[in-house]
Amino acid sequence: MPKLPSDLRPTEDFPGLRVRGGTKYTTSQGDYLCGGCGAEDHANGDTDVKALVNDWTDNHGPAHKKGR
Repeated sequence: MPKLPSDLRPTEDFPGLRVRGGTKYTTSQGDYLCGGCGAEDHANGDTDVKALVNDWTDNHGPAHKKGR
């Protein structure tokens, strides 16, 4: 099995969703790369990361597995 990227950002070899919660000093961040259609996106801040996760869930990773 290939080694995972050190920063865990999705890549062509390891597509998916990555979310990192914010701390006292940083904002939350999220990235996705869809293995089904190749779409990718990035978000910063709680509201934008929540929207990114909803987009991923509704239109990409899990949606492609259901045949959408």
